[in-house]
Amino acid sequence: MALAPSLAVFRHSAYLRYWIMRQLLSGGRQMLAVAIGWQVYDLARLTRSIEESAFLLGLVGLVQFLPVLLLSLVGGQAADRFDRKTILIVSNLVRLAAVLGLLATAGMPANIALPAIFVVAAVFGGVNAFTPAASNSLYPTLVPRAELHQAIAWNSLGYQGAAILGPALGGVLYIWGPQVVYGTAAAMTVAAIVSIAAANTPKPAPVAGARGLAMVFEGLRYVRDNKTVFGAISLDLVVVLFGGVTALLPVFARDILHVGSEGLGALRAAPALGAALVAAALAARPLSRKVGPWMLGAIGVYGAAMLVFAWSPLFWLSIIALAVTGAADMISVYVRQSLIQFATPDAMRGRVSSVSFIFISASNELGEFESGVAARFLGPVGAVVLGGTVAIATALAWTRLFPQLARADRFEDAALAAPAAPEAAAAKPT
Repeated sequence: MALAPSLAVFRHSAYLRYWIMRQLLSGGRQMLAVAIGWQVYDLARLTRSIEESAFLLGLVGLVQFLPVLLLSLVGGQAADRFDRKTILIVSNLVRLAAVLGLLATAGMPANIALPAIFVVAAVFGGVNAFTPAASNSLYPTLVPRAELHQAIAWNSLGYQGAAILGPALGGVLYIWGPQVVYGTAAAMTVAAIVSIAAANTPKPAPVAGARGLAMVFEGLRYVRDNKTVFGAISLDLVVVLFGGVTALLPVFARDILHVGSEGLGALRAAPALGAALVAAALAARPLSRKVGPWMLGAIGVYGAAMLVFAWSPLFWLSIIALAVTGAADMISVYVRQSLIQFATPDAMRGRVSSVSFIFISASNELGEFESGVAARFLGPVGAVVLGGTVAIATALAWTRLFPQLARADRFEDAALAAPAAPEAAAAKPT
């Protein structure tokens, strides 16, 4: 039995370059999240209460979510019609410009810096409407199908590694000011663009009868009719929408645990540490049976750990609780991503990925807004208690609402049970 993840998948040079791009962008995003959260909260606390400042943190998530909601389905059909590598290059050039905009806010007064940060957050949301569909539909074409398990596991492991180092590095660099964090993230974005530009990636197959609006609705119908996939992504939506705590970490770091920006970086990194350990285990020994029960059980553990974090007065206990939430979430993410990839034909991957990302983004960015609102009326501790309770209740409810998901055994079975792709989704034979 293998005790360490296999490196064999990296012999595919295009996938290696894609993977490097993915991790550079992931690490940069994590660093930016720490810096933006601390900068917004710090500026807001100059004139506002804790609850009002927490609400502003939630608004950052809402501003990022709205462009995703409006444009992600367009981004999905674009990923099925146009060259996915080109989409990644162009969208990340826009991301680079936005990061440079953040760099400029470091020298602005609070009344100008805060609106400018919200504008940049909206630009990030627009970029995120296009990059996930292109990215998630590209990498399955870079490795043989038999090695897709390994690619998914290495993507998750790399992301979690970046999510550990990114927040920690962002928190330390913030000691010298937000401009240092933003400048480092800009350099990482440049390196990511160079990496994917050098990759030799296949062109997508032509789509017969391609019509933008019709293709969008095909993607929605395909997800709706696949009950296992729909159950998996809707579970993530509900749990993270109410159970996420990321937006409130600056509040806990500054005014509850009193650990400063360095402590905030550690709190941000803790879930990723737990997730990375699980991702390494999954890369070495992927789940093969009872994947549905694994996913629902992990959500229950996630909710329980969130309750521990809410009531913890100790920094070390809070770190452990957050690490457990990351480990449990990693199992859920791994199962969801695998189900989607195995159950979706290549001609539909862009659109299905975009639908999935709307759910994910709604749970993350809109969840940050929900956290801010809940903290405004319940306080930060009450908001986290609400989220943990909802997570546990949702895991129990989904066993009845989506019995196909609760009984799902192997990922390959999802492919056999998947609905047929629309005829227009595949190229006509020549």
